[in-house]
Amino acid sequence: QVQLVESGGGLVQAGGSLRLSCTASGRTITNYAMGWFRQAPGKEREFVAGITRSGGNTGYEDSVKARFTISTDNAKNTMYLQMSSLEPEDTAVYYCAARGSGILNWIGRSVPSYDYWGQGTQVTVSS
Repeated sequence: QVQLVESGGGLVQAGGSLRLSCTASGRTITNYAMGWFRQAPGKEREFVAGITRSGGNTGYEDSVKARFTISTDNAKNTMYLQMSSLEPEDTAVYYCAARGSGILNWIGRSVPSYDYWGQGTQVTVSS
């Protein structure tokens, strides 16, 4: 079983950048397909970005595709979300998630697709 801990959230002005980290423990992330989700107040949790177990393929929600980059560092057992050109609409609690997958090139885009979740980190973008 893997445990996930997010960090790197904070308050940033519109147009700024942040890098979120998701550090895994218990098992190595190469055993998992992983993703980032976010949940704004009063809204459902939504997919932001995902990366395959192999690390070779990524997927993004359309509104962040040109601004966010998901990546992993297997040596650090950590997944990242580099966010740039942030907008007030990006304000949310950001969660990392993992799913044990025997398929190397699978990306899950729905909440039920994932088995393990972090506690979340708040990102607030001021206008």
